[in-house]
Amino acid sequence: MHHPIPRQQADEHSGADNDACLSAELAAVLAGARRRAVRDGDRQVDTAHLLHSLLEYDPEVRAAFDGEPRLARLLGYLVQRSIGYGLRWQTTVEDSGAIPVVTGAAGHSPPAATAMSYAGERAARRGDGPARGVDLLAGIVVDPRSRAVEVLERAGIDVPELFMRIERGSHECLGGAEAGC
Repeated sequence: MHHPIPRQQADEHSGADNDACLSAELAAVLAGARRRAVRDGDRQVDTAHLLHSLLEYDPEVRAAFDGEPRLARLLGYLVQRSIGYGLRWQTTVEDSGAIPVVTGAAGHSPPAATAMSYAGERAARRGDGPARGVDLLAGIVVDPRSRAVEVLERAGIDVPELFMRIERGSHECLGGAEAGC
């Protein structure tokens, strides 16, 4: 079976699918985003696919939205997108032009590949292991013109505040109940 979104070759070095650089949660997020893009008929995994999968698979990311009264609205928009809301985006490549494009990440839109690279760099700065979901969430929201940010804003989420909350680590425990909080 031919997949419309090619898997990255193991010898490529964009970091998008390099499992050694990803937490188990983030690897599951990427697999889920890829499946969602294929199911939606999209040419590439974009930042909205990544955001949807982050919220679905990663309790640490959901904790970053803890107390956000508009989370249900955000999830509703993401589901609507997967069943037709995003049709105007199908067969197009997400390229916000807001930040430099990382090339070589087969199957990811340029902003999604850049967000993945940002996640890896953020994890390296933190120095405590592979990139996690919150690293990718930070990479997604740093681009104000990405599709994910558009969906967040439509849901009424204050994106700069979300980014600052992620950067400050102001939530009490990023891991939620699963991490023993």
